[in-house]
Amino acid sequence: MNAADANPPHASTQIRLLIVDDEAPARALLAEYLAKDSRVEVLAQCANGVEAVKAVAELQPDLILLDVQMPKLDGFEVLELLPEPRPSVVFVTAFDEHAIEAFAVNAVDYLLKPVTPERLSAAIDRLWTEPGAAAAADADVRESPPSAAALRAAARPGRYLDRILVREGSRIHVIPLERVDYFEAQSDYVQIVAGGERRRKQQTLTELETLLDPAHFVRVHRSYILHIDRMARIELYAKDSRVAILRDRTRVPISRAGYARLRQLL
Repeated sequence: MNAADANPPHASTQIRLLIVDDEAPARALLAEYLAKDSRVEVLAQCANGVEAVKAVAELQPDLILLDVQMPKLDGFEVLELLPEPRPSVVFVTAFDEHAIEAFAVNAVDYLLKPVTPERLSAAIDRLWTEPGAAAAADADVRESPPSAAALRAAARPGRYLDRILVREGSRIHVIPLERVDYFEAQSDYVQIVAGGERRRKQQTLTELETLLDPAHFVRVHRSYILHIDRMARIELYAKDSRVAILRDRTRVPISRAGYARLRQLL
């Protein structure tokens, strides 16, 4: 469920929105078009994804006009870092190859640059006149909505994450997967252990497993996913269980099923 569903726009309100694009001329053009539309209020303009995440938390917009390819964080990574309920999003980009991923994360529309005033107005129309349709489309996933990362991955099978994003208050940590030692399940969170540092991300281990390259990350236990390049050796722990000894001497339990998965790679 997104913000527009919770508070659908109507004649007595305006759609409160952010413009997010790393190119100043593109932001200025969108702002110029929107200045003529009485249905909208432009709250702020953001030059990158980090600014966008902070602005959403502070301003709580109804809609984000969001570029895809930006420095620091791309548009999809911005959505991944936003808590539910997220604002509605209209992607505005020069690249057409991300359209399937955009609609997988329930984008209202996908506009290709150069954007015309008519095309932008039509995108606003969809949010302004059809909030009920959007709510109905989301009804089946409201109780337990998949994350933006999971929805995006479903739209691009065979492509895996190369970094993990963790938000802690106003700080955003970008952790390259090559640095990760292992992941540990902790209730509805995953603890990410990388080079002695520990970060927590609200995500299930099962969901994360589908986003990782199975050639490098293996579910060795119901509570652990191991980066096999970090493993120094395997030791027998009990009759039917083993333990992985990492290069830094950390011990990670291995179940019988996990050992069978490891043997396929080692």
